[in-house]
Amino acid sequence: MLLLFCLLLLLLLLLPLLLLLLFFASADGDFILMSKGRTPTSAVEDKVVWITGASQGIGEALAKEYACLGAKLILSSRRPFELERVKSELVGKHCPNDVVVLPLDIASDVTELKEAVMKAETAFVGAGVDVMVHNAASQRPNRPALEISDDMLKDNFEVNVLGPIRLTQLLLPRMIQRGKGEFLVVSSVAGKVPAPGQSLYAATKHAVNGYFHTLRSEVNQQGIKITVVCPGPTNTSTLASPNPELTSATRCAELILKAAAHGMREAWICRQPVLVFMYLMQYLPGIGFALIDRVGPKRLKIDRQGSLSSLLFKKGN
Repeated sequence: MLLLFCLLLLLLLLLPLLLLLLFFASADGDFILMSKGRTPTSAVEDKVVWITGASQGIGEALAKEYACLGAKLILSSRRPFELERVKSELVGKHCPNDVVVLPLDIASDVTELKEAVMKAETAFVGAGVDVMVHNAASQRPNRPALEISDDMLKDNFEVNVLGPIRLTQLLLPRMIQRGKGEFLVVSSVAGKVPAPGQSLYAATKHAVNGYFHTLRSEVNQQGIKITVVCPGPTNTSTLASPNPELTSATRCAELILKAAAHGMREAWICRQPVLVFMYLMQYLPGIGFALIDRVGPKRLKIDRQGSLSSLLFKKGN
């Protein structure tokens, strides 16, 4: 009888752990993000949201999510025709007359960025920009570190790092003056975990993470909110992902908005096995680095053969 009681007690103690492990195995985001409720409409409705890289992938999906929640949108990218396509879809289904197309190369010089900021600030009379979504990113060079050219180096840092920082520097004083504003930074798990074969991309995302987390510590008491989101392997199509290991762009956008609406400082959006590596690097970095050091050479070999790697990262964010 005592043995049966002990077994039942052990089962009761282990059951929560088993449920937690099952939840972790099927989760597509970190524990805190997964614990949050739905994105409240009040967190987005009538806000002016400026999205860079809005002509495809996560940016397009973000535009649709924001539109469904009643935001006023400014859409930017280097592809004006694709922006017009996104706008036509939004106006037809979600938010008539509340979408402005603002073509922009985020790697432009400061003068052109200043002009873009002026247009964005006056796009909706008396509103300014409430939320700046830094989503634009250059195509990642998928090659070993020693094969990265100087042109690749400059292009990636101009688009992924310097562009967002310059836009932030131009917008921030206006937000501080109004006493409110928000920056939503779409970074990458490559900004948290080493990504063999993507050293340059990882370097830009580490730089972005460092800048915006530090900026938050300087301006958070002036009404400025900053959320850094790190998506993992993502299907850049807005259609449902045929690969269960990839997060769809729509699901990614939904979780990004949830993280921002609930005021999270950082959120991770990825499935296994990437998610477990994120936790290892956060809490047990010695083990994480050791495992990635073993994976690295094999990852490079697979990538050179022209196939996607099933190790740690795939094409996507």
